[in-house]
Amino acid sequence: MALDSQAGMILLFGLGCIFFPAIFTLLCWGLQTHPNLRMERPEAVLVASKLVSSVQAVMASTAGYIVSTSCKHIIDDQHWLSSAYTQFAVPYFIYDIYAMFLCHWHKHQVKGHGGDEGGPPAPGSTWAVVRGYLYKEFLMVLHHAVMVLVCFPLSVVWRQGKGDFFLGCLLMAEVSTPFVCLGKILIQYKQQHTLLHKVNGALMLLSFLCCRVLLFPYLYWAYGRHAGLPLLAVPLAIPAHINLGAALLLAPQLYWFFLICRGACRLFRPRGSPPPSLDQPQD
Repeated sequence: MALDSQAGMILLFGLGCIFFPAIFTLLCWGLQTHPNLRMERPEAVLVASKLVSSVQAVMASTAGYIVSTSCKHIIDDQHWLSSAYTQFAVPYFIYDIYAMFLCHWHKHQVKGHGGDEGGPPAPGSTWAVVRGYLYKEFLMVLHHAVMVLVCFPLSVVWRQGKGDFFLGCLLMAEVSTPFVCLGKILIQYKQQHTLLHKVNGALMLLSFLCCRVLLFPYLYWAYGRHAGLPLLAVPLAIPAHINLGAALLLAPQLYWFFLICRGACRLFRPRGSPPPSLDQPQD
């Protein structure tokens, strides 16, 4: 039985390793070769990476909804999709680190920091691009690394089949990602002045608040209702490492939400100011 479980985990992980890079490659090819699009490589890479992130987000939030609504007992009830999707999706975070770097690389080239006429970068500049990428996207790279190295083994091994409800709720945090991705694409095409950008920005703000910030108080409230405790008593009733883990997961969400709110304020600039755009986290 253990061998079957281990083989299934390896199979799902392997499928994820193939699925996300394959979709990215196919989208890049299609965006560059479609007769009505004919995007340049840097443009295609950016759009394809955001589309793949949106696909993963829809899959994750759908899986999360199915799991969380199926578990009536929030501690003991199990759903096969909770562990299965986690094992399938963890390669996405590895792939996305590379995809974000590829976007950064092409942006670096477009800005004229490469060789002559936009060719390959001068010798020794590759490490400079890598350092610039890690500096700019440090928090997102750290977030992805933690998801792979910490959250994945905890959710698959440490839980021992307990708390599928909470894992399902955490998967639903991805609801906000498609709005973040669309915002990035609209900014790339300088569509900050459009109604679509403003509507998408409002939906991004609302979904991020509900699914990534208020999610954590909701999880504490749900446990309190299960245990017969008031909300404020829950942190004292659960192990300290649970509180620490929740705080570490919440901290970057609060930072990114601050960036979104700061960008949203620009929507109210007086007429004649530069076109508004929402500061956004990466997907």
